[in-house]
Amino acid sequence: MAHRINEECINCGACESECPVEAISEAGDVRVIDESTCTDCGNCVSVCPVDAIIAP
Repeated sequence: MAHRINEECINCGACESECPVEAISEAGDVRVIDESTCTDCGNCVSVCPVDAIIAP
């Protein structure tokens, strides 16, 4: 199961640059994680300023 971004996302983009497999992208006014690409490394979780990323 992949990480997920919840409704607390402020679309700052901090997580996207930390993803080594480019699984995070912008979708409207939030970021989303492609579950089929995410490797659950957790890099995104540590940089999110509003704790909007949920670990599996």
